[in-house]
Amino acid sequence: MMSWAARFQLRQHVRQSLWAVPLVGTLVGGALAAVDLALEARVTLPGGWTYSASTAGNLLSAVAGAMIGLLGLVVTIGVLVVQMATGTLSPRFMRLWYRDRLQKIVLGSFTATFAFAFVLLQEIGTGEVPNLGVAIAGLAVVGDLILLLLYLDRFVHALRPVAVAAAMAHAGLKVVDGLGLAAPRIRDGEQAVRSTQILQVRSRSSGAIQAINNRQLVEYAEAHDTVVVLHYAVGDFVYRGDVLLDVHGQPPPDAARRLLGMVALGHERTLEQDPAFAVRIIVDIAIRALSPAVNDPTTATQMINHLGALLAGLGAHDLGERGLLADSSGTLRLAVPTRTWEGYLELGISEIREYGVGSPQTCRRLQAMLLDLEGSIRPTNQAAVRRQLELLERSVRQRVRAGHDLELALTADRQGLGGSSLELEGTTLAPRRGK
Repeated sequence: MMSWAARFQLRQHVRQSLWAVPLVGTLVGGALAAVDLALEARVTLPGGWTYSASTAGNLLSAVAGAMIGLLGLVVTIGVLVVQMATGTLSPRFMRLWYRDRLQKIVLGSFTATFAFAFVLLQEIGTGEVPNLGVAIAGLAVVGDLILLLLYLDRFVHALRPVAVAAAMAHAGLKVVDGLGLAAPRIRDGEQAVRSTQILQVRSRSSGAIQAINNRQLVEYAEAHDTVVVLHYAVGDFVYRGDVLLDVHGQPPPDAARRLLGMVALGHERTLEQDPAFAVRIIVDIAIRALSPAVNDPTTATQMINHLGALLAGLGAHDLGERGLLADSSGTLRLAVPTRTWEGYLELGISEIREYGVGSPQTCRRLQAMLLDLEGSIRPTNQAAVRRQLELLERSVRQRVRAGHDLELALTADRQGLGGSSLELEGTTLAPRRGK
């Protein structure tokens, strides 16, 4: 029986592949052509919808050729996407572009139309003219052209840095809501874990942890009266032979195989259970925009907008260093490392602060985001935000000389430059710190 991890990897492979849907489209197109041939003798079309064998053959040949040409166009667009992603966005974004549903629908529709026309062409060779099929092929071409226009519109608009940042923030917040990060944790579970016999389960392959089936791990531990302790969080890279998890208690002989089948490893991280990966992609785009080769602080400011939305969603939860999960009776069964709020905040802020401290626009927008976060997140998470404000002020003072430039850089502005709300309120780092 295929393990949960193997099924997860299979789903990931299918979702990222660019051949699965086109292959299905080819099969569907051939099947629809067979259905059409079975209906030809039963359907009577108006005189204007009937064709000679030569006309039908030419039309179907044109349809089949057009589909091949359109497929080549989509492939060309895909090459441009790769160039844009590696040049102006983040290479990590390519994993998400492969999953674009509209792209797969377009490819599947083109291959289905091609297969439909190709099968009908063979029928014309036998002397029969599939009038209904020719009409359907013409309508299919119209539908394909509409899909192509929608795809081009998606290509033009969805690959802008701000659109990618918005998509990453939305995806990250969706993951946060789905993981139930605010679930109650067992505070006294560590002592119970240390007092039992330990079985070490080592990884059989190298890779990044893409997902963990917490529910199955808890159920397995409950069924065998054990406690499972993972040493790696989702997104961490594990080497072959590393101790992936410990089993406290007396598990059955096949425990290692069963438990490894509940932790999915892959070549790179995914967004399935890893909101930090969404933060990583947004930050990648921001620091690339701040590089001397690009020098585009406005794009970095736009990234901070959506980064703040994602961090605000994370900061609304009680994030702990380790998630301790219990079974239905309240007994500790699973301990999983989780990222702290400080970890998420450091990931989102530190590199932008480091590379953007020379840009007044970036400093002002970053400060405004931190001030907004301080007022919207849990009180227990506010100390980390104040710490980041202090680090930002320190970095600015070390980089910017005193005078107007320093005052400009130490003023919070939700638009980076040109805004006025926080400035009118006098919300600057210097007055706020009493300096």
